[in-house]
Amino acid sequence: MTLAEIAFFGFSALAIGASLAILWTRNVMYAALCLFVGLLGVAALYVLAGADFLAITQILIYVGGVLVLLIFGIMLTHRAERDSNQKMNFVLTTHLNRFWGTVISLSIFGILFWLILHTQFLIIGSYSVAEPLPSRSSLRGIGMHLMTTHVWAFEVAGVLLLVALVGAAYLAVQKEK
Repeated sequence: MTLAEIAFFGFSALAIGASLAILWTRNVMYAALCLFVGLLGVAALYVLAGADFLAITQILIYVGGVLVLLIFGIMLTHRAERDSNQKMNFVLTTHLNRFWGTVISLSIFGILFWLILHTQFLIIGSYSVAEPLPSRSSLRGIGMHLMTTHVWAFEVAGVLLLVALVGAAYLAVQKEK
């Protein structure tokens, strides 16, 4: 077994294990931490697949943006009904529908596993095991397209995101007053 295969199985086990931990934990902060580990495992799988742009996007947008927003939302959520033995940020879920979550997860896993076993994957080119695969980085091409032919759409999206952020901050300040 090569080092790339060991890394693939290790990162796959990390992502699957973190996903199962999200499913089975009741503590929302632990679930967010497991989501962090699972998203990093998926980003590592993207790196192994040669999709470096997807890996960087996964880390910047999902881990750096969405997950941080989720954690802030969890930490700032005020829960009025607290037990006397609970600490401040110990948020537990009240919904314990683990059975259907497990059934749906296992059925999706079974379908994907069946598809992988019955798909004929084509390898373009013939590479020996001893020689490494050529670099398939797509960052340079995507960067050139974003900064030349698609610069207008890129800038409009940036301005729209800035306007949405300023509007959200304005609405948050107005609610406090």
